Amino acid sequence: MDDRILFNIIQALTVLLLSPLVKGLLDRLKERVQSRRGPTIWQPYRDLWKLFSKDEVVSDQSSWIFRAAPYIVFTMPLFVTLLIPALTDYPLFFAFMSDMLGAGFLLALGGFFAALAAVDTTNPYGPMGASRTRMVGFLAEPVFMIVFFTISFVAGSTIPYIVQQQWVTPPSNFFEPGHVLLMIAFLMLLLAETGRIPVDSATGHFELAMIDESKGLEYSGRGAALMKWGGAMKFMVLQLVFLNVLVTPWGLATRASVGAVLLAIPVVFLKIVILLLVLTAIESSLAKLRLFRITEFLGAAFVIATIAMITRVF
Repeated sequence: MDDRILFNIIQALTVLLLSPLVKGLLDRLKERVQSRRGPTIWQPYRDLWKLFSKDEVVSDQSSWIFRAAPYIVFTMPLFVTLLIPALTDYPLFFAFMSDMLGAGFLLALGGFFAALAAVDTTNPYGPMGASRTRMVGFLAEPVFMIVFFTISFVAGSTIPYIVQQQWVTPPSNFFEPGHVLLMIAFLMLLLAETGRIPVDSATGHFELAMIDESKGLEYSGRGAALMKWGGAMKFMVLQLVFLNVLVTPWGLATRASVGAVLLAIPVVFLKIVILLLVLTAIESSLAKLRLFRITEFLGAAFVIATIAMITRVF
């Protein structure tokens, strides 16, 4: 077996196994900041085990979309993991199969099928949440396009590994105004795409206020487990893109050996923990925005990304 294929498998397994821990750690940090006991960091694993052991109930009125959506939501982040520098700073086997825009399309595909599955049910809250997620996606996509264009202009390429190398050398690129503005815009985009405060509350269970969580209300058993696991992996993948491509593109494996790749796992996880502390401070300091105030939040992200592009060009 080609070593690059083996390293791709290690990267996919890392995201697959650690993504519930990342979600559990963020939930635990938020509970501690708010002076509440809360669940342990292992609670997402227990929830997945409980859901996989339960029977799945599917309405007779639902179509194949409802049955296929959990598997698409679950597999899309794993495909993206094969395209990004998750543990290595050198290209792996599938590195040139797609660029950053293609990776974004893969993640968007999972969200699109989840929204279709929510509309496919007879529950009125599913279509309501699906329409809201499409509104957020419609506003977030221009931000992603501007960030993507600016990064490609600077690096001269659309491949994540090449972009990552551009920010590593020279290190002075990190402190340029355009780069700082890009990081701010991408962080705002990360909050919106993963349903975090101030755009959405991942812990809220009031149906009328749900946005991202409402898409999985009708799922049970294996379907609900795959939806939750896929959401956790999407959250971790976006963090890896943010950290390993834009913010801290160092600490990855530089040698083509299994030992170097395995040693990169705790380093990358440490960077994620630091980002989780930042997200905890953001979510504990802000309140959830009203629905029509989300346009202002993402509009600000679009303006910041546009200023970053103008700064880089001129």
